[in-house]
Amino acid sequence: MSTTRGDRRGDSPPPRTGNSEAEVLRGFLDYLRTSIAAKVENTPEPQARTAGVPSGTNLLGLLHHLTFVERAMFLGDRVTDWQATFQAAPADSGADLVARYRRTVERANRVLDGCTDLGAPVPRPRPGRPAPSLRWALVHMIEETGRHAGHADILREQIDGAVGR
Repeated sequence: MSTTRGDRRGDSPPPRTGNSEAEVLRGFLDYLRTSIAAKVENTPEPQARTAGVPSGTNLLGLLHHLTFVERAMFLGDRVTDWQATFQAAPADSGADLVARYRRTVERANRVLDGCTDLGAPVPRPRPGRPAPSLRWALVHMIEETGRHAGHADILREQIDGAVGR
């Protein structure tokens, strides 16, 4: 839930998960995925694509990047220019990018649903390509998504004062 400046800060609490390692990791990853999509959703244009810091980071670019990270990690897509993933195409609206991210997350979750051993490699559609363990991939995605969700928190607050997860 978001609030505006001056109001009490409203946050979604950490997720309640099952007790297994896989349930905890997946629960926190989904929590962060939902948080970053919510930060981008309904952000006014052109502010959503306007750099909020000298590095050029913007909300749409963050979500575009995370879509590529999900696809590379869980769907086996190859990315040759990671820096380019931080820039959304001018024709892509915020709604387009949020929908694309959510579809990618759904596809990634279908892959994850079929994985029962956290020590096994993440399945890859291209044989012969080395893959990390599912455990490593989940922890990395929690770190990557959490890091960029924090960036998104700051950028969104700069845009319209919206705070919270």
